[in-house]
Parts: sequence; C-alpha cells; structure tokens
Amino acid sequence: MSPHLQGSLFDQTDELRLGPLAAVRRTRLAHGAWIDVLPGWLSGSDALFAQLTAKVPWRAERRTMYDHVVDVPRLLRFYGAGEPLPHPVLAKARDALSARYARELGEPFTTAGLCYYRDGRDSVAWHGDRIGRGAREDTMVAILSVGAPRDLLLRPVRGGDTVRRPLGHGDLVVMGGSCQRTWEHAIPKTARAQGPRISVQFRPHGVR
Repeated sequence: MSPHLQGSLFDQTDELRLGPLAAVRRTRLAHGAWIDVLPGWLSGSDALFAQLTAKVPWRAERRTMYDHVVDVPRLLRFYGAGEPLPHPVLAKARDALSARYARELGEPFTTAGLCYYRDGRDSVAWHGDRIGRGAREDTMVAILSVGAPRDLLLRPVRGGDTVRRPLGHGDLVVMGGSCQRTWEHAIPKTARAQGPRISVQFRPHGVR
C-alpha cells in the first residue's frame, strides 16, 4: 500500500502541464558550482505522483556498508538512454530541459533515475554524482520532485555553510557547473511526520 500523500493546496489540478523554464532562478555557489530552482514547474504533480507510485516497478536494493549488508533507505528505478519513461510528461520534461540547457551542457539529458522516499525514515546520504564523467568534468543533474516536500541539502566538499532547498509538488532544481565534484548533496532523515516524495533525476550520458 502506498503511503498517504497530503496534496498541495496550490496543485489541485489533474492536468499535467510544464511551465516556462525561462522562470528559473540561478544561485551561484562557491568553487564554480551553481543551482537553478523553479518552484512548481510541473502543475498536476500530485496526480503524477499517484500514477508513478502505482505503475513504476520499484525495486528495493541492499548494499554493503562497513562490512554489513544493509537496506537502501528508499525505493529505486533507473531508466537508461532510449528506454521508455513511465509517463509521457517525464519525456516532455527531459526534452524541455535538454533544449533549455543545450548551450551550457552541450549534450542532451538521456537517463532518468527515480527515487521513492516513502516517509521521513527514507533518505540519501551525502554524496556527489561522481560515477563516470561527473568525477572529472563539469556537468548537470536536473531533479523534478513530486509528492510531499523534502529538504535537499548541499554543502562544499572542503567545508562551509550548508544550503537548504525544500523540494516537492512539481519543483525543479538543476545542479550545474562543478557542483558534483566540489559539493555534496543529501536528503536527510527526519523525525517529523513526513509524506512520501518521488524525485526524478535527469542526467546526461555517462553521469551517475
């Protein structure tokens, strides 16, 4: 059974519609990193959340950490280049992002990784997307969030102040420049009553 989602008062339509990306606002970070944020980019995001929870073949994973095999605290599904996405609006979002960032990125977004945070106990630890080209090149990761907001935290690898952005209900964040190499990001656990959230991470080829 899916966790209950408390709908947003500002997203009460079932019509899925992407807003103009010209409205994104960029924040320059240290060391050549930046983030673009666009709240409510996707209208009807709560309806998309319901469809994704029901239709995506979510997978629970286990990983070895410190000589122990542990459950990954979220459900996952990865869609590779050329693989059909679970809803047409996600393909439209990927194409719109590819067009918007074509000059800066120099290539399209090709893959989509979905993470399902069922409640406040689900999380992702501090990390950068450094598997592949992200370890040595500037790149971009675009995240579309649906469901209840969760805090995305970012901090410089070498130490410094943490940046906090709550993301949910159709919000978009794009991490660019050196962000994957010089900064880390996380979705921390929380003891507060917390509704479920799905994040969709669009990446170019060779970035994980």
